[in-house]
Amino acid sequence: MSRLFRFSSAMSRHPDVEAWLGGPDPLRAVVRPWFEAIRALGPDIRELPHDGHPTACVEDAAFAYVDAFSAHASIGFYEGASLPDPAGLLEGGGKRMRHVKLRWGAPANEAALRDLIGAAYADMRARVDAGE
Repeated sequence: MSRLFRFSSAMSRHPDVEAWLGGPDPLRAVVRPWFEAIRALGPDIRELPHDGHPTACVEDAAFAYVDAFSAHASIGFYEGASLPDPAGLLEGGGKRMRHVKLRWGAPANEAALRDLIGAAYADMRARVDAGE
């Protein structure tokens, strides 16, 4: 039995995801380039809105999401607890999920965040390929 979080309704470009990313909340503008970077990882990237925020999948297996709150924006990883994080960006104490908070006025460690996004994609690609 697969432990991956799968969405059969994920598609290449979901209009509701695009609408969310283009919404008026200024923190959505903070995460939009990061979601665009996720979209650009490969032709196997699919997306859908889940729990009110954009979620990215490798094929149908969720691996990342973005969200915006009143004081910060987040980039989350469904299997984030297993990712290498030498820069210490990941937060959270759940069994699997972790997230990175982006705050107004605080510079993001862009190189480390790009590495995390790439690692999350590679990890999920390997899980999907292994039939998890």
